[in-house]
Amino acid sequence: MGHLTKTDVRKHAEDLGLKVASKPDSHEICFVPDGQTADFVGRKLGSGVRDGAIVDTGGKVLGKHAGLHRFTVGQRKGLGLSTGVPLYVLRLNPSDATVVVGSRDELGSRELTASSVNWISGITPGGPQRVTARIRHHHQDAAATVTATAAGQAHIVFDDPQIAVSPGQAVVFYEGEDVLGGGWIDN
Repeated sequence: MGHLTKTDVRKHAEDLGLKVASKPDSHEICFVPDGQTADFVGRKLGSGVRDGAIVDTGGKVLGKHAGLHRFTVGQRKGLGLSTGVPLYVLRLNPSDATVVVGSRDELGSRELTASSVNWISGITPGGPQRVTARIRHHHQDAAATVTATAAGQAHIVFDDPQIAVSPGQAVVFYEGEDVLGGGWIDN
């Protein structure tokens, strides 16, 4: 079925009378039926979960948290803070289990580095290349320049700051409709 579109698969399921034909798309992990991903991860980590501080960019402690696995860069809701202004997760610091929060303006980033970069053609570009890049599944493509910096690594500079560039997420490079390559965001 790998050659079929999602619409085609849903049509086949409907023709077969399967209940899943009209089931909404899932954006969660399929084997976590209650949707409580953080609780699931916490159970798997067990004693590896570390409480920590929630701090502003100046280091002022604003609150406490029950594990970094409960946060993602760009998150605004569920921080457990009452500050009177919207705050967003800017960084997660595993070394001291600190969540750094700040304003939406502080969330933007013009650059990132990526590793485990795969070039679809099998040939690493010899210099900077103009592309559009996407940093998350539902994110808009953004104009950028990508430069291979070492084997399996690349540096991406966006024309405009991007919100919530998140280490561990994928970045994909496009030329028009064609995928040129992609990798994993380091920072």
